[in-house]
Amino acid sequence: MGANDEKSEACGTICLKYLLFAFNFLFWLAGGAVMAVGLWTLLKKSDYISLLPSITYAASAYILIVAGAIVMVTGVLGCCATFKEQRRLLRVYFVLLLCIFLLEVVAGVLAYIYYQKLSEDLKDNLKHTMTEKYRQPSQEPVTLAVDKLQQEFKCCGSNSSSDWLESKWVRSADAKSRAVPDSCCKTPTGGCGRRPHPSNIYSVEGGCITKLGNVILEHLKIISAVGIGIAGVQIVGMVFTCCLYRNLKAEPF
Repeated sequence: MGANDEKSEACGTICLKYLLFAFNFLFWLAGGAVMAVGLWTLLKKSDYISLLPSITYAASAYILIVAGAIVMVTGVLGCCATFKEQRRLLRVYFVLLLCIFLLEVVAGVLAYIYYQKLSEDLKDNLKHTMTEKYRQPSQEPVTLAVDKLQQEFKCCGSNSSSDWLESKWVRSADAKSRAVPDSCCKTPTGGCGRRPHPSNIYSVEGGCITKLGNVILEHLKIISAVGIGIAGVQIVGMVFTCCLYRNLKAEPF
């Protein structure tokens, strides 16, 4: 009976080793995916971060990038710990899994919290940012972001083109009689913003605030889903690690 028990334990350990190895390979790939989502979020919409009133959106993406990098390193460490059957390495691996798990949950929760308050934040701040900071000294990132926003989403102003009547820039001599920025025009040319007619400029219902809000919300959904989804997978990895650790501890030296 004793010999059979030992054989069963050895078989169980081998099965756990290969399960954990397979998990680590998938985990390594998932780390690359997490990092890619974080980078995609920052690079794809980095210009618009200057228009957002909170750093939560960018913070969530940075957390995912860091977590993804740690995941890829941890995946390699997990494979080494599994094949070398070293309990010390398994302990380090488990702690790293736990840290990554917490990081990704934080990223997911941050994205969810910001998702809930994004509409109000945009409503309160986008118009102010456009009218007070556009074409102002040391506000080049905001100016570029606003011009890109209006051209990419074919919109004009936060809520409508009439928002620009309150702009510091429009009311200054620098505007050269423009009623709206040239980026509001359907065919941008120098000085085209002097004619704010619907045939010449974009007059989308809801303005830029609706379009920007929808895009950011979609990105936040992806960040939340990836962060919380990968965190759920890590729970499986931690269970496998604990089982293998216990089996190795029970084996004779």
